[in-house]
Amino acid sequence: MSAEALDAALRERGLRATPQRRSVLRAVTELGHATPEQVCDFVQQSGSEAGAVNLSTVYRALELMEKIGVVSHTHLTHGSPTYQVADHVNHLHLVCRDCGAITEADLELARPLAEAVRARSGFDTDLAHLSLHGRCADCLARGEQQP
Repeated sequence: MSAEALDAALRERGLRATPQRRSVLRAVTELGHATPEQVCDFVQQSGSEAGAVNLSTVYRALELMEKIGVVSHTHLTHGSPTYQVADHVNHLHLVCRDCGAITEADLELARPLAEAVRARSGFDTDLAHLSLHGRCADCLARGEQQP
């Protein structure tokens, strides 16, 4: 999403597109998957027009942008949520518990599971927040080579 699209989405709701909000969106866009702490570091190091941005400003901006559908979050670790641009949510997150790598897989792989859960329990799964934790191919290969 562009800064102009963010501006329009905020104006539609009577809100201002501040330099801080624009910088937070730029950070999320450029980082791909980022925690609020990573977003804050990126904004602070970029020397952007936002000036000095603290972590609470980043959290408020992310919360607002998620509320209006600009970004979304998922929980990839036990720590802070990870944010991404909302139009980049059509994938599963695969998180390696050994090396910490985060990769993506086609969301369609999870649809049969979501349909089975809904049929059995009536629960509608939010696949955009789904992350699978395990071991990546590289870690599996290294593990198989160990005695």
